[in-house]
Amino acid sequence: MTDNNKWWQGAVFYQIYPRSFQDTSGNGIGDLPGIIDRLDYIASLNVDAIWISPFFKSPMKDYGYDVQDYRDVDPLFGTIDDFKTLLAEAHKRGIKIMIDLVLSHTSAQHEWFIDSRMNKDGDKKDFYVWADPKPDGSPPNNWLSIFGGAAWSYDFYREQYYLHNFLPSQPDLNVHHPEVQNALLAETKFWLDFGVDGLRLDVINFCCHDTQLRDNPAREDDSLSSQLTFRDPYGMQLHIYDKSRPETIDFVKRLRALTDQYENIVTLGEIGDDNPLERMAEYSSGNDKLHTCYSFGLVTIKPHSAAEIKNAVTSFIGDGWPSWAFSNHDLIRAVSRWTEKCPHLRAEAAKMLIALLTTLRGTPFIYQGEELGLPEATITKDQIQDPWGKFLYPKWSGRDGCRTPIPWNKDETNAGFSNAAQPWLPVDKDHSPLSVSAQENDPHSVLNFTRSFLKWRKDQPALTQGGAINFIDDENDHILIFERRSEDQTMRLRFNLSPNECGNLGAFEFETSD
Repeated sequence: MTDNNKWWQGAVFYQIYPRSFQDTSGNGIGDLPGIIDRLDYIASLNVDAIWISPFFKSPMKDYGYDVQDYRDVDPLFGTIDDFKTLLAEAHKRGIKIMIDLVLSHTSAQHEWFIDSRMNKDGDKKDFYVWADPKPDGSPPNNWLSIFGGAAWSYDFYREQYYLHNFLPSQPDLNVHHPEVQNALLAETKFWLDFGVDGLRLDVINFCCHDTQLRDNPAREDDSLSSQLTFRDPYGMQLHIYDKSRPETIDFVKRLRALTDQYENIVTLGEIGDDNPLERMAEYSSGNDKLHTCYSFGLVTIKPHSAAEIKNAVTSFIGDGWPSWAFSNHDLIRAVSRWTEKCPHLRAEAAKMLIALLTTLRGTPFIYQGEELGLPEATITKDQIQDPWGKFLYPKWSGRDGCRTPIPWNKDETNAGFSNAAQPWLPVDKDHSPLSVSAQENDPHSVLNFTRSFLKWRKDQPALTQGGAINFIDDENDHILIFERRSEDQTMRLRFNLSPNECGNLGAFEFETSD
């Protein structure tokens, strides 16, 4: 049953990081019932679908991206029945649900890994990437973990190294192995049968490695390969052997073949690569791979530059369909990046970024709090939860600044997020004045702008029907002009990206012709 319905191309997705959305249990951690309680709010934003970050059973070493059981909800978040209720209640409101599957690695506490390390001759012996030490006892090659140090950890029981692109507690699956692919497809099928509408596939291009375990070459230029603004060892390599291997495409095709057996499913691949836009196009080309992909293409660009936005969008070539985001649970919030030198313009910038994101050609993903104009939260050393932040502090405090709780009511405990004495992360003092309750009755608030703009967008075929995009040059690099077209409509949009020229940052205008 091939999916010919491209509802996702014109849709606006809203990402929920469940730990920080709404706590109903009083343990200081957001949960699935909390999302259910806030579905009317989500519907009021006029979004079409929700992407929920992982809620599966996990030891939470990387806060859910280390899965222990793909088919069970972690008790922190509720129960499988809670998710069933969430799915039903969202569908009643016309909202689709996308779940976040991590298929490149698992938790070290997953039963597959326990079996693999304890039974060198067992059925799961090759489920993970194991390799012998070099003669001197060192790791098999020079591959590095994103979270610091070697990408290999030695297991004394098995007397071999295992690969982990992230934490040592997140061993990489050997997706070259047909039985590993079959097992992952079975886990995926479980949720498709459950009734989800989409799959966000975490770091999908990490699934396969070079089977010869060749060393990555050195990066010869000074460019950065991640969102970090400083050099780290991981960024000193060209990652041509530890990820984005051609064999991954074969697995992606198997995933697509499975989803094509269901109606109206969308597959979204997260791409983390040295050449992200090229890889996005590769993974979404044709009709036999992923429906769409997104990367950090609009995150690593220099703010206020029309040329860099134009280059990011036009560098996506081929017949695939891109997705875009300015913020997510891994990134410094966009409004802070864009107003570093002019924090008094945060509200204007927030509105402009919402409008820009949702008018580019591609599927937009809004991260919780963007509709409120939340800036990056300040996190002190003793508050850091992110393992990456703990490793890099004080150079960088990690990703917690974009993961703090949503402020619902500035007059309630923890701004209405939780009744707990101490939530898992604190509510930032600068966020409470931007709470939902504080913005509800202000017709000029970022929240109400988002609602009205997304409502207006639904009736614009140039934006919702996959219309083409054509950029128009302007002598001022802070002015971004482009046209969107469909069969029935042409729309020209003009954005001022500068806080210093032609008025305030965030000024934008558009005109349409039918």
